[in-house]
Amino acid sequence: MRSKPCLELSFALFFLCAASPVLAQAIPSATETEPPLAVGAGVSGYNPDFGHSHLLGGTLWIDYSLSRTPYLPHGIGLEIAARDLNYDRSSSQPDLREDVAEAGVIYSWHRFRNLRPYGKILMGYGNTDYGSTRAHEHDSRTIASMGGGVEFRAARCVWVRADYEYQFWPDFFKHPVTHQPAGELNPQGFTVGVLYHFSLLRFRLP
Repeated sequence: MRSKPCLELSFALFFLCAASPVLAQAIPSATETEPPLAVGAGVSGYNPDFGHSHLLGGTLWIDYSLSRTPYLPHGIGLEIAARDLNYDRSSSQPDLREDVAEAGVIYSWHRFRNLRPYGKILMGYGNTDYGSTRAHEHDSRTIASMGGGVEFRAARCVWVRADYEYQFWPDFFKHPVTHQPAGELNPQGFTVGVLYHFSLLRFRLP
């Protein structure tokens, strides 16, 4: 499968970009009054990679910044995400459903005015139901995903996020007799939502 080298190259480029900022910068010192935590939710629209069907659903995010950790570039953090796509199915797949739970690394670049772009690489677990009520199928596996987007600061602690994600579900379709893998499932789509950032910094001059 040709997607594996592309995924490995994407991983390498992501971490190269994340490590590029200079760690020693002259900035005002700050005290953190609350954990560097962000929690949010959004509405997702995805192509589940089953023919020409589509799905709608909801997404939950939990982001934790690692900026205070020594020897790590500013802007790097951890993300936990969960998504349930269970609505607006096409008539060709009336029982189609996909849900995932994943975690990984997220990197936010320096903010430009009220905009902040980011990229991420996640791994997790995916489940899907497909077929019909007479021939219902269920499958699950470990998945990987990569994506990114942009956040807009709408208020002091409230950010609006537009997110894109491309997923890799390996060895999905198997031959009914030989049980050998016959392909890969690649769901992809967008999520628009809101995050609340609990980290409030009080800056003091050096």
